[in-house]
Amino acid sequence: MRILVSACLLGLGCRYDGASKPCPAVIALAEKHELIPVCPEQLGGLPTPRKPAERQGDRVCTREGGDVTEHYRRGAEETLRLARLLDCKYAVLKERSPSCGTGEIYDGSFSGRLIPGDGVAASLLRENGVTVVGESQISSLMESL
Repeated sequence: MRILVSACLLGLGCRYDGASKPCPAVIALAEKHELIPVCPEQLGGLPTPRKPAERQGDRVCTREGGDVTEHYRRGAEETLRLARLLDCKYAVLKERSPSCGTGEIYDGSFSGRLIPGDGVAASLLRENGVTVVGESQISSLMESL
């Protein structure tokens, strides 16, 4: 089975700060499944590194007030395009990210506070029938595969 995976969880340095967040449980999925790495921010045209951004309602803005919403929307659309092209029914995405976050994201104040919600790409994937989980939910995903 093909599974979309946030590239940073596989060890690729594509996060806003140029770092990665390798997750052994996600990497272990490659033993039984074909993993398709994605970084919606990069697919949307943003550079790495880039200014931190958070969702503020329907918008995504940097701490300095720059509006990067269109980059996030474009990245989400390209991520969905990959899911459809490669018939990915599942995605494991980076938690709390303004594009990949699932269930909980930062509140837009850059204070570290979390609120219920999804990132732009996670939301679009879900709306189109892809099952989306965060890296801490790998065990529940494994049970359903």
